[in-house]
Amino acid sequence: MDDVSSLDKLLARLDETGPEGRAARDFLRARRVRVGLRPQPTGARWTVLGGIQLSPSQLADEAYALSLIVHEVRHLKQGILGALSVRGELEAWQEQFAYLKSLTGRYSSNQRHQAIIEELMSLSLDDRSDLQRARQLMQEVGGKKYRIDLLPLYPLGQEIWFWTTKRRL
Repeated sequence: MDDVSSLDKLLARLDETGPEGRAARDFLRARRVRVGLRPQPTGARWTVLGGIQLSPSQLADEAYALSLIVHEVRHLKQGILGALSVRGELEAWQEQFAYLKSLTGRYSSNQRHQAIIEELMSLSLDDRSDLQRARQLMQEVGGKKYRIDLLPLYPLGQEIWFWTTKRRL
């Protein structure tokens, strides 16, 4: 089966994978999101034009590929400023890995990553120290090419407000 057929089959499977999968598929349909294949060092990405690009190498692991789509749908729902923050990334990771665990019974087949993801799942989206910790943990899983260190903790408007008023979020 070619990659495009595999992608079509994968997207059709979203409807069969519980409420999170159906919600992602409904969003893709309602917004007419284009989901395509393109090599990605991180497995998948959202685009500023509102699309999702999945790496062809991810198609072999159906459950993980589906979880990547759920992750990227979360980013599209957040919008650009929300998605380009540690908070937005943590929210997407938490949704992705909760969904993956519902499909497979675990967060990862890699024991080291399993422990890191378990900690990520316990972190608050609304605590700066938790977001700083999330940044470190995500860098451990994603490696040096995963540039979470360049993102603000909160969406840019909230970060500017925090730093200009020195008030806690």
